Amino acid sequence: MHILDRLPRETGREYALRTIKENIINLELAPGSQISENELSAEMGLSRTPVREALIELSKVKIVEIHPQKRSVVSLIDYDLVEESRFMRHLLECAVVQLDCEMASPEDIKRLQENVQLQNFYLDNFYTEQLLPLDNAFHGILFDIARKSQIFSLMSNISIHFDRVRSMALSSVKNLKIVQDHENIVSAIARRDAAQARDLMEQHLSRYKIDAAAIREKYPQYFV
Repeated sequence: MHILDRLPRETGREYALRTIKENIINLELAPGSQISENELSAEMGLSRTPVREALIELSKVKIVEIHPQKRSVVSLIDYDLVEESRFMRHLLECAVVQLDCEMASPEDIKRLQENVQLQNFYLDNFYTEQLLPLDNAFHGILFDIARKSQIFSLMSNISIHFDRVRSMALSSVKNLKIVQDHENIVSAIARRDAAQARDLMEQHLSRYKIDAAAIREKYPQYFV
């Protein structure tokens, strides 16, 4: 498991939740794998209580199955839950990019462009493991520009179902179009073209449907 650095003033529960979530998304804790409170606590240098609280929080959105007196299990991928997560993001992010077309400053556009430039660098140099954090940062900037950063934080738990599929797409889809999507979205925002920005975001968030066959072919053991 990849152990993250603990942030200043981050509680044990917050740290455990953030670390476990990231390892589930990047498949270090793969779908179907068993997880132990004791082992997670030891690896993160925490007591069992914050780890248990984090697992309970993740069980509420059905990403972890808790079995009393036994090891917990990372849930297999259920495309109904992936679709529910994508639906939520579709509603919120399509609205957000429309706001961005009204609210984005030149400095905001520059932040987005710099993020996409880094994505292209990692894509061109085959460092695909670096793309998902940049992808998440890109979407976070969109919410920040629209003054909706708290909503971005709140949707992160249920979004984990969608994020796992996004992570798999980065390593299994040969004709990766995600970064080009981001470039096109930034261009639409810079032109203040709200209708185009919304259409592009809708296409971007629906891309996992197009990629589903390639993802299932590479990771058949991860699905319900």
